[in-house]
Amino acid sequence: MTGPAVRVRTREDLRAARRPRPLRCLGHLCVAPLWPMHGLNLGTLLRTCDAVGACMAVPRLPWVPEALRRGNTLRKPACVHWVREPLGWLAERRAAGDHVLGVELAEEAVRLADLPMARRPTVAVLGHERDGIPPEALDLLDAAVEIPMIGTGASLNVAVAGSLVLYKLAGFA
Repeated sequence: MTGPAVRVRTREDLRAARRPRPLRCLGHLCVAPLWPMHGLNLGTLLRTCDAVGACMAVPRLPWVPEALRRGNTLRKPACVHWVREPLGWLAERRAAGDHVLGVELAEEAVRLADLPMARRPTVAVLGHERDGIPPEALDLLDAAVEIPMIGTGASLNVAVAGSLVLYKLAGFA
């Protein structure tokens, strides 16, 4: 018994099926790795931002622009917001009405599988890969999301964690 043949779509097919998107900030979804440790993760996360139509907020650290430039394999401009002071920026976003969601192990955290699609402007805050979100920033979160794990590690790297959360918030997963 044979079923229908699987037709693999070409790059041209995929491009033709996508909605055109202006090269500007859509303002709906933003991922904020405000305490980054590794440049490679920022570049990978930037690619995910392009895939789901999100922006990225990054701190003004000397090595970050080069990490983003090297990681932007699309070679097209990306929506990047430069943050001078992470705590002040998070407070501003919250005051502006954005939903500030931390990716963190917390008592009241919602499991990733139960995270609803973002229905209003949302900032997904990612902490330092070793130390998480700093304690002084936890008070600026509206909610937290936890990525369940059964392995021996306590967390995923910033690129993987951010990508999983962005796909859920964008309604793609």
